[in-house]
Amino acid sequence: MSQTATRSNERRLTIARAMAEAIAQEMRVDPRVFVMGEDIGPLGGVFGNTRGLIEEFGKERVRDTPISETGFIGAAVGAASDGMRPIVELMFVDFFGVCMDAIYNLMAKNTYFSGGNVKVPLVLMTSTGGGYSDAGQHSQCLYGTFAHLPGMKVVAPSNAYDAKGMMTAAIRDENPVIFMYHKGLQGMGWLGTEPGATVNVPEESYVVPFGKASVVREGTDVTIVGLAMGVHNALKAADALAKKGISAEVIDLRTLVPLDRDTVFKSVKKTGRLIVVDEDYRSYGVSGEIITSVAERDVSVLKATPQRVTYPDVPIPFSRPMEQFCLPNPDKIVAAFEHMTGA
Repeated sequence: MSQTATRSNERRLTIARAMAEAIAQEMRVDPRVFVMGEDIGPLGGVFGNTRGLIEEFGKERVRDTPISETGFIGAAVGAASDGMRPIVELMFVDFFGVCMDAIYNLMAKNTYFSGGNVKVPLVLMTSTGGGYSDAGQHSQCLYGTFAHLPGMKVVAPSNAYDAKGMMTAAIRDENPVIFMYHKGLQGMGWLGTEPGATVNVPEESYVVPFGKASVVREGTDVTIVGLAMGVHNALKAADALAKKGISAEVIDLRTLVPLDRDTVFKSVKKTGRLIVVDEDYRSYGVSGEIITSVAERDVSVLKATPQRVTYPDVPIPFSRPMEQFCLPNPDKIVAAFEHMTGA
């Protein structure tokens, strides 16, 4: 088959459409699955993740809620504990502050508190990321905040194929899962989107297993590790480095809990150099955890001091120039490599 024919047969979906398709497919085969959240009904979700669901499944299984995150997340915990499989949307991850008791003291801990007798198969999907001037209460990532707290699985897809497979896996999982989707990857026209996130997605149902990172580009001179938008920044940086004769390997973590430390270490053992890209805050986060995981296992594999390209420890500015100044980007990754090597 020719390359042109192959491309014409592709189903290229945005992450938003891939998430909605995965949810619909699971709702068709499992009557325990239902969705709750603000504007997830007729609107189809602010970011498109539930588009078309209410038309097929009705208001009983696709429930628009009042603006009360504590109320509807608490209700979802109760439903999951009673045998249902709810998917609940926290519209912006920044809103976790008003409902953290329901998330961490209930959702994450009840299985442990019950000695394993009460399962909480709940998917909490929430948007992350900035870049569009929505300031400090609608633009954070907070990956490290949730990954730091035991009892929940934490996933963050970078493309539509992974988003569909990981959503399917999340709905079927017996544990609570935080599904963190980056707004800049969703494919929403009003937000703009990263073209690389829209990829071929099979129509049939499938699972992308948790805890397995993906080597999305092979290389020999430096390992660049990222997740969500960070993967696309890393790939662009790898292109720029290639023009200078530098071969960069790019790893998409895909999940933070469980974390695939083995794939990262294997890559760094090969390249000897490590750069971690994270749109979350610099301190106490994912970037430090990845670097420490390598150093603890065998610091001798490192030929140079690891670098991290992250968001600085400041509230996210409303001003577009100031926000763009703070965000990770490909140029900063290239500069980190040059600093590492003294180039």
